[in-house]
Amino acid sequence: MSAPAAVPSDPAELRREQERTLAAARLRYGVAARLLFGTMDLIYGRAPSLRKFHVLEVVARVPYQAWEQVSYVAITHTHPEPDFARSIHDRVAEARAQQDNEFWHLLILEELLHRKGARMGTVRFRIVPQILAWAYYHLSWLLYVIRPRWSYLLNAYFEDHAEHEYMAFVAANPDLDREPWDSIFAADFGEYGSVGDLLRRIALDERHHKEQSLERVAQARFR
Repeated sequence: MSAPAAVPSDPAELRREQERTLAAARLRYGVAARLLFGTMDLIYGRAPSLRKFHVLEVVARVPYQAWEQVSYVAITHTHPEPDFARSIHDRVAEARAQQDNEFWHLLILEELLHRKGARMGTVRFRIVPQILAWAYYHLSWLLYVIRPRWSYLLNAYFEDHAEHEYMAFVAANPDLDREPWDSIFAADFGEYGSVGDLLRRIALDERHHKEQSLERVAQARFR
């Protein structure tokens, strides 16, 4: 899996980024995003938690998978000009990197929950997340086919929500800064002294994904 974009690892800088997120207003989410977040709140509760983040990460990968699939269809069923073909290649590479980064998050949360002995019921935490991911994949795919900027904007809403939820969770649970993070994934994802800093880092990944999607929205708007 490809490495995520460079992000701060210094605890003081991570805390500053946390304050920056919490001081910023959330995006004005669209109807589809509000429906998704409302459904998750209904099933998993409004308060953020590690178990709820696990569900978020199951769902988070699927827009990137959808975009990659549509791009493959475009390149294999048409004969694009070289510049257009290169553009498709770059978008596939970007989507794959984002997808891999979300998979690291999922693996890390799986490990955290396992070490804490968290109970993960089969229906709520295995079956329902797959149903949500299936629905979100097809919505992202359809929007991307109709108008790509709609799919990018939906993803920006999702990532903005995730960024704020992670940062709010860390702020509400100061004990996380006294809980060391020792992981088999540290060599790949990065060394962080506490679970609090780890979750701040994940939140910054989500911010980066949001910013990339918003860039795509802006590019599509002026074409």
